[in-house]
Amino acid sequence: MRLYFDLLTTFLKIGSFTLGGGYAMLALVEQAVVRQKKWIDEKEFWKMITIVQSLPGVFAVNTALYVGYRIAGKCGAAVSFLGAVLPSLLIIGAISTCFQEFRENETVMKIFDGIRPCVVALILAPSVKMFIKSELSWKFLPIPILVAAVVVFLKISPVYIIMAAIICTLCWEYRKIKDIDKKRSDNDTDNNDESEEDDDEKNVEFISTKKEND
Repeated sequence: MRLYFDLLTTFLKIGSFTLGGGYAMLALVEQAVVRQKKWIDEKEFWKMITIVQSLPGVFAVNTALYVGYRIAGKCGAAVSFLGAVLPSLLIIGAISTCFQEFRENETVMKIFDGIRPCVVALILAPSVKMFIKSELSWKFLPIPILVAAVVVFLKISPVYIIMAAIICTLCWEYRKIKDIDKKRSDNDTDNNDESEEDDDEKNVEFISTKKEND
């Protein structure tokens, strides 16, 4: 029960202070889950991010579900999900009742103007760290640069890029599997040939020995 309470309060804090979307919460999640609670180590955390960002759905919710399930199973996932979404539901519900007054309030607008640069930093910092932790090989480095350029300058939807990446990856893996199967087949053929040659040599030796004895 204590663990469920910890999960709930942890993601309530993260959900309450996350501004700027899912990637902005990465620093908060890492601080809470990896450094403070030590539920998972840093290496597993960045592997988790790779998995979570590959799944459909809201990034923040997927992260909460993964951590909760990893720590305390299905009940942990449900508690973490509740903690992640409850603050947003309450805040949006409260703002929606007086949205017009908020939008026209000069003080509120100045507060949001001050928050925007912080949100950029909150997104940029984990993005750079994610790039470093990915241990990307130099030969694959042009891929993220090319994808970013295509999205920004050609205005191509990320959906098409994701679909193309999935198809290319499947084709690449299929080709690797076929190459491995071919190598195994060639090795088996070579082994069979060597075995047949050994049998022929043994037969020749047997015949020679028999003739000498005769």
